[in-house]
Amino acid sequence: MTIIVLLGKILKSLFFKGHTSDRDIETFIKKHGSLTPKRFSYTQVKRMTCSFREKLGEGGFSAVYKGKLPDGTLVAVKDLSASKGNGEEFINEVASISRTPHVNIVTLGGFCFEGHKRALIYEYMSNGSLDRFINDENAMMGRPRLGWTKLYQIAVGTARGLEYLHRGCSTRILHFDKKPQNILLDNYCAKISDFGLSMLCLKRESTVSMLVARGTIGYIAPEIFSKNFGDVSHKSDVYSYGMLLIEMIGGGKRVNADADQSSEMYFADQ
Repeated sequence: MTIIVLLGKILKSLFFKGHTSDRDIETFIKKHGSLTPKRFSYTQVKRMTCSFREKLGEGGFSAVYKGKLPDGTLVAVKDLSASKGNGEEFINEVASISRTPHVNIVTLGGFCFEGHKRALIYEYMSNGSLDRFINDENAMMGRPRLGWTKLYQIAVGTARGLEYLHRGCSTRILHFDKKPQNILLDNYCAKISDFGLSMLCLKRESTVSMLVARGTIGYIAPEIFSKNFGDVSHKSDVYSYGMLLIEMIGGGKRVNADADQSSEMYFADQ
């Protein structure tokens, strides 16, 4: 049985009940420690980040800090301590990308789990995320916009990473949150990150089912938002990738802040 297939079975057993306790997560780590990256204590996490001194970015329930390992290696530490979720995001990231080595997928080097004190340790990307270089407000802050050659390089790299998730792994990995903030740049080599909303799907299963929509407004495929548009599959990631490309070539942000209801918030202007 391959590692990814095994992880898929583990995730299904954990989340079939609709919730995951700290005990479930600890059991997963102890039973399958050989499949996960290095485990750090929260004290070690605080030490490597100098008590979370330098913030690189933040999301709804997490923040990313710059850190340094004892050997001098720079890392990006995603602190999930403020997350109010049921543990699914944490397990998803550990399980999905800890054993998916690819040049266009960010490397997970370690994790921390001490009850609600949770963190993920990634390779450090010196150029940050793609959104820093393609949005007008960032350009006004003095950050350079990327030329067409670099944009093409990033677009191709992202596509190759997505293809690997969908076709290169023994079990298909659906990302469900493709957006500029989740494309990290290492010397402008694109690396897909943030697998907190991902799902594992056997290749023989053409569609997946979900109880609630997942993703970011403006990038979500129509079928995720409403079953009237069809079934959810790996093609939903392709839709999000298309929305990402539109933004990269100058189509503006994919969110209509003035929209007040339903589909206007989720889908691009016609």
